[in-house]
Amino acid sequence: MSVVRADKYLSVVKNVTRSEAKKLLRAGCIAVNGKVCKNGDAKIDTQKDEVFFNGLRLEWKEHIYIMMNKPAGVVSASKDPHEKTVTDLVPEELQRTGLFPAGRLDKDTTGFVLITDDGVFAHNILAPGKHVPKTYIVGLTRPVTQQEIRELADGPVLDDEKLLPVLVECEIKDETKYRVILQEGRYHQIKRMFAKQQNPVLSLHRIRMGKLFLDAQLQPGECRELTDEEVELIASRDISCVEDVM
Repeated sequence: MSVVRADKYLSVVKNVTRSEAKKLLRAGCIAVNGKVCKNGDAKIDTQKDEVFFNGLRLEWKEHIYIMMNKPAGVVSASKDPHEKTVTDLVPEELQRTGLFPAGRLDKDTTGFVLITDDGVFAHNILAPGKHVPKTYIVGLTRPVTQQEIRELADGPVLDDEKLLPVLVECEIKDETKYRVILQEGRYHQIKRMFAKQQNPVLSLHRIRMGKLFLDAQLQPGECRELTDEEVELIASRDISCVEDVM
């Protein structure tokens, strides 16, 4: 729906509470289509109306999507009473009420984490039946045999359940590091399936979600907002994107 109340518009765009938004409106800080708006009940068309805050134009975004290069030692959670979380690392200009990581990486796992306030989108990329592929660089204790690679490509079996095929490719520079592509993300799947092969995982770094790669310019702990086009790449369930990197 493109029409929203003025107080909701301001609370979303400026990341303030609804009561704080009403105070800003009463103070005359907001202009809609060139006219000061002080009424929180006023309707704003997010696709057509021009809204200014103290002379600066505001852009409506119902949701935000953030790519983070998660460092080790940080938990994938919105809040934690004892640990630093990925949302703690989001800079103030990208903060919003309701931010959460769409999917969890273990505390010691690094790489691409999507942080958003869009629960529907998160469900659409995380639900087992959606099969959005995710790509990891996995450091293992020993090289994987060709037979083991074939077993994973045929679909690993965990807890007596056969899963979707897992594609494994050896990294050129290190025979114990592999590019691993999951088509579904079961609980600790990578660690469990290699443990079953008596090959413990030493490091785990996610480099891609769907068709979108982690931005190589992001240092550990850094993040940036995604474009609409990049969000669409994450949601891609085209299996050809798995084959592209093999």
